Amino acid sequence: MKPRIHVMSVFVDDQAKALDFYTQHLGFVLKHDVPLGEYRWLTVVGPDDTDGVELLLEPNAHPAAQEYQRALAEDGIPVASFRVDDVEDAHRELSERGVVFVQPPGVQGDLTIAVLDDTCGNLIQLLGPA
Repeated sequence: MKPRIHVMSVFVDDQAKALDFYTQHLGFVLKHDVPLGEYRWLTVVGPDDTDGVELLLEPNAHPAAQEYQRALAEDGIPVASFRVDDVEDAHRELSERGVVFVQPPGVQGDLTIAVLDDTCGNLIQLLGPA
C-alpha cells in the first residue's frame, strides 16, 4: 500500500466567500462544486497541479469546528501552509490584491514565512526558500 493525500479540509464560515478568496486572490482553481443540501462539496487545486491534492472548503457548521477554528485563529496558528517560490513576491502581489497579512515575510531557519488572513476564519501560512 502506498497511501497519498488526496483531499485536505479547511473549515470556512462561508463557502461562496471562501471560493472567491481562494480562487480570485490566492490563485487556486475550482476542481469540484457538488451541491449537498445546504452546503457543497467544494474543492480547489493548484493551477499547475489540477490532479494533485484537493483543498476542501468545508463548512464550519458543527460547533466543534467553529471552536477549533476560533481557537487556532486567536492563538495565531495557521491551519494550512502553502508553498510558493518567493514569499516576498507573493506577499507584495497578494497585498496589492487586498489580502491582509498578520505576519509579514520573515526568515525562520532555511524558510521565509508569512501568514495571511483568508477572510473565512483562518490563518494561512505561505512558505518558501530563504
